[in-house]
Amino acid sequence: MYLRTILELEEEGVAPLRARIAERLHQSGPTVSQTVARMERDGLLTVEGDRHLALTAEGRAHAVAVMRKHRLAELLLINVIGMRYEAAHDEACRWEHVMSDDVEQRVYQLLGRPTHSPYGNPIPGLDVFDPDAPTIEEQLAERNLTNPEVRGAVTVGRICESVQTDATLLEKLHTAGIDPGAKVLVERDGDSVTISHDGAELRLTQSVASRVFVTT
Repeated sequence: MYLRTILELEEEGVAPLRARIAERLHQSGPTVSQTVARMERDGLLTVEGDRHLALTAEGRAHAVAVMRKHRLAELLLINVIGMRYEAAHDEACRWEHVMSDDVEQRVYQLLGRPTHSPYGNPIPGLDVFDPDAPTIEEQLAERNLTNPEVRGAVTVGRICESVQTDATLLEKLHTAGIDPGAKVLVERDGDSVTISHDGAELRLTQSVASRVFVTT
């Protein structure tokens, strides 16, 4: 969970500090510090001079493998099994730990060799299945809705993992049509961000806006 959380923070452009992990996982500071120290001894991460956490090659490989299974599980749960959009993330958190490598590869083929999760997030590490698959770095060029230059007509790119943990919020976004690929209108008034789609309008807090990425 820690390794995947560090990867999530990197995707959001947030410095992966122990404090951020404590917030995301709802754990105490001492618990996080102890776990980070153990993972550092195990060679999975390092604590850099500015206190941010950096994954080692081994740690990143573990994080990527878990995230890949997680996002494939989300697709399977929604597109094949028919689970509700706002409920699939939590279920996929369980599946990511029990899905074998063989099943994972079969799911990838069954789903038509996808590159993104249902929430628009790129699936990392697909080179294990296809050497020509795009890297995750090539797919993270969007800007989030707190960027003052983001206004007017835009396309929703991805909704970050940390938003998906709040089923009520995710349902609000989904009901308002704020889904990956949707063409929406962004209006700004100071720090306030309002996003509209097909007559539906939703005002976002800065916290939520920072975790919805769009392309212009």
